[in-house]
Amino acid sequence: MPHIRHDPTAPTRARLLTAGERIDAHRHDDHQIVYAASGVVEVTTDAGTWFAPGTRAIWVPAGTVHAHRAHGRLELHLVGLPADDNPPALHAPAVLAVGPLLRELIVAYARDPGDDSPERARLLAVLRDRLRVSPQQPLRLPTPTDPRLAAVCALVHADPADTRTLAALGAATGVGERTLSRLFRREFGMTFPQWRTQSRLYHALRMLADGLPVTTVAHRCGWASASAFIDVFRRSLGCTPGSHRRRT
Repeated sequence: MPHIRHDPTAPTRARLLTAGERIDAHRHDDHQIVYAASGVVEVTTDAGTWFAPGTRAIWVPAGTVHAHRAHGRLELHLVGLPADDNPPALHAPAVLAVGPLLRELIVAYARDPGDDSPERARLLAVLRDRLRVSPQQPLRLPTPTDPRLAAVCALVHADPADTRTLAALGAATGVGERTLSRLFRREFGMTFPQWRTQSRLYHALRMLADGLPVTTVAHRCGWASASAFIDVFRRSLGCTPGSHRRRT
């Protein structure tokens, strides 16, 4: 990530980004919560990409060099917290579940950063409490470092509908299935099917943000049917693709 900007204080604010708009690589001395009230937000670091719709938020620890990208019209809400204030006790980027209460707390707190009233301080205290109990969600695409693994990942990203097995993808890139299986577990901490599901969800969220119908997205991302896509989407993101589209 070239031209890394250093903004010591992580801002607390709300802003609108158009589809495809980016915030270039930068870092803060504070922690930051990144939340999309509408649209889909993508946060990228050297270690990978984290992505979140309105039912999830991204935790960015202090000092992490990261960039943002909007998918769809993005209503972005940011909350900065001092480096010594780490409610979820996380030291690497992560995606957190956002229920109705946490959503409203983030939106309300980011709305008026200049307010230093006791009421707003109590709002922050409750927000911290909710962050402490928000479970992590596996919505990330780690960056491969091994070129053999990178080649397979590139094939899948290029065509999310590709249903080839790991053995077939390995044959196409000249790497054995067992070697690739070990690489997925060693570098990503997940199996190939688990990683491919994350990749498909990432592409599905981008396509939904572009306004494509649910059935079209299901087929373009490799699911055998719209119902199979809806089931995976609901279990992973806490809502159906249709309700997500209405929110965005």
